[in-house]
Amino acid sequence: FGPLISYLIAGHHAGLADEHELFNARLKNPASALDTFLKTTEAPVLFIAESAGRRELLSDHLKRASLPPSVHEDLSGFLESDDHFGIITAPVDRSTVFEDLVILAEEQLLGTAPQSQTVQTKSGRVVDPDQIVRNLTELHVGAPVVHLDHGIGRYQGLQSLEIDGATHEFLTITYADDAKLYVPVAALHLISRYTGADEQAAPLHRLGSDQWEKAKRRAAERAVDVAAELLDIYARRELRTSRAFKTPEQEYQRFVDQFPFDLTPDQAVAIDAVVDDLKSPRATDRLICGDVGFGKTEVAMRAAFIAVQEGAQVAMLVPTTLLAQQHGETFRDRFADWPVRIEVMSRLQSDAETKAVKEGIRSGKVDIVIGTHKLLGQDFSFKDLGLVIIDEEHRFGVRQKERLKALRAEVDILTLTATPIPRTLNMAMSGIRDLSIIATPPARRLSIKTFVQEKRNHVLKEAITRELMRGGQVFYLHNEVRNIEEAARALAELVPEARIGIGHGQMPTRRLEAVMSEFYHRQLNVLVCTTIIETGIDIPNANTIIIERADKFGLAQLHQLRGRVGRSSRQAYAYLLTPNRRAMSADAVKRLEAIEASGELGIGFTLATHDMEIRGAGELLGDDQSGQIESVGFSLYMELLDRAVQALRDGRTPDPEAPLEPISQEVNLHAPALIPDDYLPDVHTRLILYKRIANAATDEALDGLMVEMIDRFGNLPDAARRLFEVTRLKLTATRLGITRIDVGDSAARFEFDEHTRVNPLQIVKLVQNAPSTYRLDGATTLRCTQSTPTFEERVEFAAGVLAKLSLAEDGASSIKAAS
Repeated sequence: FGPLISYLIAGHHAGLADEHELFNARLKNPASALDTFLKTTEAPVLFIAESAGRRELLSDHLKRASLPPSVHEDLSGFLESDDHFGIITAPVDRSTVFEDLVILAEEQLLGTAPQSQTVQTKSGRVVDPDQIVRNLTELHVGAPVVHLDHGIGRYQGLQSLEIDGATHEFLTITYADDAKLYVPVAALHLISRYTGADEQAAPLHRLGSDQWEKAKRRAAERAVDVAAELLDIYARRELRTSRAFKTPEQEYQRFVDQFPFDLTPDQAVAIDAVVDDLKSPRATDRLICGDVGFGKTEVAMRAAFIAVQEGAQVAMLVPTTLLAQQHGETFRDRFADWPVRIEVMSRLQSDAETKAVKEGIRSGKVDIVIGTHKLLGQDFSFKDLGLVIIDEEHRFGVRQKERLKALRAEVDILTLTATPIPRTLNMAMSGIRDLSIIATPPARRLSIKTFVQEKRNHVLKEAITRELMRGGQVFYLHNEVRNIEEAARALAELVPEARIGIGHGQMPTRRLEAVMSEFYHRQLNVLVCTTIIETGIDIPNANTIIIERADKFGLAQLHQLRGRVGRSSRQAYAYLLTPNRRAMSADAVKRLEAIEASGELGIGFTLATHDMEIRGAGELLGDDQSGQIESVGFSLYMELLDRAVQALRDGRTPDPEAPLEPISQEVNLHAPALIPDDYLPDVHTRLILYKRIANAATDEALDGLMVEMIDRFGNLPDAARRLFEVTRLKLTATRLGITRIDVGDSAARFEFDEHTRVNPLQIVKLVQNAPSTYRLDGATTLRCTQSTPTFEERVEFAAGVLAKLSLAEDGASSIKAAS
């Protein structure tokens, strides 16, 4: 970058304005014009990429366009060489043309990588929210998995096998009678984790039998029935209207600019979705799922601002008194410069205060009210309620939920949660409720180190002492009020230097408020408490939490409690104390294993899917679906349901007998196509990347993965590059309905699905025009004779054949009918 600045300062800019305008005009023209410009210009051309991964991606594109660039360290190195095309990495995002040098920024050529669908975790792993449930990130040997064509088996790890002299990597699955299935890594899109029942209770299918097809057919039939009910709900929801809020641009921008932090990519996407919802006349019912401290409240405050600016009232429902107080302070601080009246309703308010707030709500003088379930009382009436924000809906009881359902018919609803309960998650994933996921942690946030172990005094003493010595504070959770004081005394004897306070829900209101204030202002450094701290307590200096009898808590509750610490840039610790393993239930052990394994930031959504496995997926519409979900797994059931819904929407009758979309299962170019273990030794990471590559739905998604791998692990070895090339062919073949491609030294074979989108007459035409190269073999196979000794030639030949077949796509024809 430095030499480029020097180059500009040195005055090498003659004719810059004219040339720059000319170049910009050409850049807006079709790619062919730019291609002509590059091939005719006499000036050397330097391409600039922002990272090594983007550099490799651009190089590949240029090689395909017959413009291969040479790689250089910097601008000086390129200028000193005789190369006509060169490429370097530098933070330059605009192109410029000089008389004696053309500089092209890859961002203008390839565009920026899409941010909206993927989010990056602290470890660098990019997560697609749509794939969180389906991915294999929590897979271990022996875990049940679902193969789309063969059913449920047990995962046995990755295995390398040599076929035709080339090494390939396969995922091994065992079925009934110890039968083994080897799935090529390029076909991992056919595999999903089995969710829907206990791992031990997962069925094991027999390879070659019709057992799996029957289970799929039964589940598909049930999915059709559920789809009809779902569409009825969709229709009612579409007919329901609510106020279409306008966004006062200038005022809203001022409010946004007052936010003191940078938005994470997920936060930005969630905010855009909520704003779009509020602008729409359709009733809003959106679920914002994000870990504790990941910025859900800011999303809610921006929504509240839009509603209040339109003259509507906002009610925020929270499950606890302490959380109501904290949200009240947060909202007042954020709206300090705006003429907005904010009130809090909880048991801490006196009768006179409560009466005044009720009158303010009735008259419309109160703009935003934050409160516990008291807000749902029949004696509360709003002058013009426009938006209801619900924090942790699952913490409200049945009666409150019935009142919330009544509200849903009248106002816009925004729900915030860290770990949605299975039914809520299920409804969101079915499209009954809109879903936004915030999985990106704030800057400098560290994951919480979690330890599950039996209660021992020396462990307690060490954990508390270490936190106090670094000036921090400790939550000690003892969830039995009857002997909480005894627990505090025992702790005082164990750690005499600790300043200990006690907090629980049965204390007098003012005393509890005083204790929490003393802990907040660091007059106390250990708080012995109940689950009253579960939601909303934000004390950045408290970075160790010790939970007694952790086996008695649910998964969502443990995740929430753990989220009370680690809210700053310090390393935080969570100790989950349990009795002997034999004294715990199997479900409790599973919950603790799940919470201990999920140290990654932003894992709340994945934990909710664990909860779905442990507790069941929940009945979506009140009818019992669990049998179908257990027989085929949650992911596949949802896929069948989506397909049935789409068919009904398109006016077609869903056919339970019809297969899922035709999928290319094998592309064999007789060369190793894998991620070598000397490039990426960790089997777990390799498996995740294989799955993500196989799941990529577009060339752009593959490009993004290639860039990510190069930036994380270095330049791709040849075998890994081949894997990407093979997957690109698979994408085209899948779209055309081609199930198998096999290209060797002197012969090739293309097998078509009976529902292929290629017009059979085009295949016949291909054979007639070049009978020495192409011939039909049976009803569904095209054989080719050609000389392709190298992998590159095989890729080029296969891509050429697919391009010819793509010219005449026609989904209406069946290849069997034509034959």
